[in-house]
Amino acid sequence: MLEIELKVRVDALDPLRKNLLARHAEFTGKQHEHDIYYNAPHRDFGTTDEALRVRYTDGPALVTYKGKKIPELNLKAREELNTCVESGEVFETILNRLGFTKTAEVNKWRENYRLGNASFALDTVEGLGTFAEIEIMAENNGEAATAEIMKLAKELGIGGEPILASYLELLLSTR
Repeated sequence: MLEIELKVRVDALDPLRKNLLARHAEFTGKQHEHDIYYNAPHRDFGTTDEALRVRYTDGPALVTYKGKKIPELNLKAREELNTCVESGEVFETILNRLGFTKTAEVNKWRENYRLGNASFALDTVEGLGTFAEIEIMAENNGEAATAEIMKLAKELGIGGEPILASYLELLLSTR
């Protein structure tokens, strides 16, 4: 699957929350996400523009691989593969034994909404501030998803310069 995403820094989440609810977006929950990122022993993900993450929430741990960004779509677009694991701690031990190294941790508090085929996230990221994301998962037509995201952003008043960096990259750039 191809993840197409618009991420922008916002001053406040409340106006966006009100706009989403006024459009009858479905609130799908709020959660704390604790993400631990790893680097491979055989290649540097910072250089190859990949990411490997173990995400802890209230449920099972989620392991995510993110491929290299696809710049042609003018938004953040990349392959994303996810799988749940029974124990994130055991999976992290496996990674450590295989020579993977912990790169960084990202903590965020996320409100999730759904409107049609689009997902909306209102994020407060520790050490970075507040952000809004609109995401559509596409099989192969990234251009159509990009156009839909930009239309939704305009309708909801989500403006600002698109941020192509991940929260990990933004956090690492502050160090």
